[in-house]
Amino acid sequence: MKRIVIFASGSGTNAENLIQFFNQKKQVSVVQVLTNNPHAKVIDRCNNLKVSCLSFNRTAFYIENHILDILKTINPDVIVLAGFLWKFPESILKEFPNKVINIHPALLPKYGGKGMYGMHVHEAIVANHEKETGITIHYVNEQYDEGAIIFQISCAVDKNDSAKDIAEKIHKLEMEYFPRVVESFLFPNE
Repeated sequence: MKRIVIFASGSGTNAENLIQFFNQKKQVSVVQVLTNNPHAKVIDRCNNLKVSCLSFNRTAFYIENHILDILKTINPDVIVLAGFLWKFPESILKEFPNKVINIHPALLPKYGGKGMYGMHVHEAIVANHEKETGITIHYVNEQYDEGAIIFQISCAVDKNDSAKDIAEKIHKLEMEYFPRVVESFLFPNE
């Protein structure tokens, strides 16, 4: 059985989508969701889907290694960041090399880095009159959004698109492709 751990900070739509996708697969299970936001909607989504969700603080994550200890106990096949906004600690990256992946709502390397998430990205794309955008799924390293790219797919940006219009296009891409890319990561030869 392949084991997935998801980190999320907000509403949890990507986490929910991944859980529902893998609930239909016998050989994969989302075993834990972790959040740095004790008020995140992802907690309610996990409760509804009967998946364990634990919230933690900066001390547990960066200083006392509590989250690293939990991950060592679980020994996941992949750690998926699905709207997780904190920089990932080197201690976890060293313990789980090439097993931590992230989704980003733009075509990296454009519109990546600290502070570039959610509507900030989409507003920048509108402001710069981009003709296309998309999603990037990439390995996580010590820098924001700089890990090797696993998968990208683009969509057109119409000249009249608002940031909200772009957000809807990106959300559709995430819902369609993110679970399939995680699955192909877990089963690369199938």
